[in-house]
Amino acid sequence: MTDNVIEATGLVKYFGGFRAVNGVDISVERGLVYGILGPNGAGKTTTIRMLLGIIEPDSGARTLLGSSNPRDVSDRVGYLPEERGLYPGMKASEAIAFMGALRGLDWRTGRDRGAVLMAAAGLERVVDEKIRKMSKGMAQMVQLIGSIVHQPELIVLDEPFSGLDPVNQERLEGLIMTERERGATIVFSTHVMSHAERVCDRLAIIANAERRFEGTVAEARGTLPLRLRYAPSPGVGRAELDGLIPDAATPSGDGWSFTIPDADVAPWLSRLVASGHGVAGLSIERPGLHDAFVRIVGAADAPEAKADLPNKEAAQ
Repeated sequence: MTDNVIEATGLVKYFGGFRAVNGVDISVERGLVYGILGPNGAGKTTTIRMLLGIIEPDSGARTLLGSSNPRDVSDRVGYLPEERGLYPGMKASEAIAFMGALRGLDWRTGRDRGAVLMAAAGLERVVDEKIRKMSKGMAQMVQLIGSIVHQPELIVLDEPFSGLDPVNQERLEGLIMTERERGATIVFSTHVMSHAERVCDRLAIIANAERRFEGTVAEARGTLPLRLRYAPSPGVGRAELDGLIPDAATPSGDGWSFTIPDADVAPWLSRLVASGHGVAGLSIERPGLHDAFVRIVGAADAPEAKADLPNKEAAQ
C-alpha cells in the first residue's frame, strides 16, 4: 500500500464564469520530488492553493498528509508561494527565524538552522544582511530557506526558479535534492522543463485547466517516437532503401532522418542487418521532456480537446 502525502480527485475551481481548474487528479507518494508542469495560466497555482487549503475547491476532494482539512497540518508543510514577500528591514537570519516561528519553531533554533542552510546555499556572507540590500535572487533564496527551516514533511514550491539566475537555480536544485535525502516530499510547479527533467521522480502536466499527463519523466518522453538517423554504406541510394526507411524520411548529410515507435526499433534493426546495405552511421535519440511537453500541451490546445470547455475559455 502506497503512502501518499497528497490525494486529490476531481478538483474544480471557478472564478466567476471562468473555470480555472477542471477535474484535476493529483496523487503524490511520500519521499518523491513531484513536478506540476504547465504553461502560464494553465491552473498550476490554483491547484496548489486548493491542495494546501488556501482556497476551497468548488467540487472534488483532497487530503493532505492524511487530513481532509489541510490547514490542520499546515505546521508540517513548507510553502513558498508564487508571490514573494519579506520584511525589507529584517536581516536574513531574522527573516528565516521569523518564518520558522510561524510554524512552531523556537527562534534560536530557527536562527541556527537558517545559518547552516544559508551556508549550504553559498550565502553565508549575507546571513546578517538586511533584505532590502539583497538582490532579488538572494532574497528569494532566503524566503525559500525560511519555508523549510522547520524541517517540514512536505515542501510545496510555486514557480521557485522564477527570477533566479543560473547559479541560484543550481543551488535551488541542490537544496531540493538535499531535502529529499532528508526524507521530505517536494512538490513544485514550473513551466521550465530542464529543472523538472533533472530532479523530478514523477510529474503531472496541466493544460487548459485539465491534467493531461501523469507519470515519470521517462514515460513522458516515451509519448514521442524515437528519432533515428541512418546512413548506409557508400553507394547505396535512396531507391534501394525502400521498405527500410519510411517515405517521410528526410535527407540528413549522407543519410536520412526519421522517427519510429519504440516497439518497432528491434524489428527495424533486424531488417537493417538482413538488408546488407551496411551502416556508415546510425544514431537513435530519445526526445527530451521539452518535446514531450510541447506535444502534450499542443494536443490540449487542439480544437477537439477544447470541445467540452465553455465558449469563454475556448476562446482564450
